[in-house]
Amino acid sequence: MVNPVDEMTGRWLDDAGIKAGMRVIDIGCGPGVVSAELARRVGPRGRVYAVDRNPQVLDAARERCLSLGLVNVEFIEGTFEVPVPAGGPVDAAVGRRVLMYQRDPTAAVRALARTVRPGGLVWFHEHDGTVVPHVGAPLPLHERVRGWLHAMLKNEGASLRMGHDLFGVLRDAGLEVEQVRLEGNVLTPTSEYPIGQIVRMVLPRITQPGIATAAEIDADTLDERLVEERVRAGATLVWELVFCAWARTPQ
Repeated sequence: MVNPVDEMTGRWLDDAGIKAGMRVIDIGCGPGVVSAELARRVGPRGRVYAVDRNPQVLDAARERCLSLGLVNVEFIEGTFEVPVPAGGPVDAAVGRRVLMYQRDPTAAVRALARTVRPGGLVWFHEHDGTVVPHVGAPLPLHERVRGWLHAMLKNEGASLRMGHDLFGVLRDAGLEVEQVRLEGNVLTPTSEYPIGQIVRMVLPRITQPGIATAAEIDADTLDERLVEERVRAGATLVWELVFCAWARTPQ
């Protein structure tokens, strides 16, 4: 199943102007999903610097890219204060679901922007859980699952309103904001969305703090039960809001 969020990321990277030959930092790269997308776009003449502070997930990103035959990616253990790569400032820096975990996202963006050339691109894709409209029949399982994920993020110190804050963060970091985009992930009785897969990936982050038990979650049947609930209710709902914003460093 293709993750709709990955499709959004690809469209927004294209719209922002990520193209062949560019040198790009992927900050907080995680398991390398965005790094791989970037590597395909910049091609063999370009370079991707995948940065993460967790060496284990950095290894996972390396394995992903190598398995896809992407050899134009360099993996760096570090934070937003990553040194300027060899060859000088990069053309762009991007991050997905990473600002929401920063205590001072403005300072983090300001530090990252120092690695980007004048007039270069700074791009962030963040989710937002503060406004999720639902009108219609009750969907208790959907609300319970959303509650688990939101409780997980709050337990980890993440901001649930990072999407709404993106413009201000980029502006206050001294950047010139070009675009702010918003899309909602819409679930219908006939649509597919990999909630179960997502929950399996973060399961320890839900169970270890005691937010919910593995038996209560039953991740292997979760997607099936969610679809059944939507079918019974004939319901359409917005699962989450996804923001993207990009800006330019001063010339």
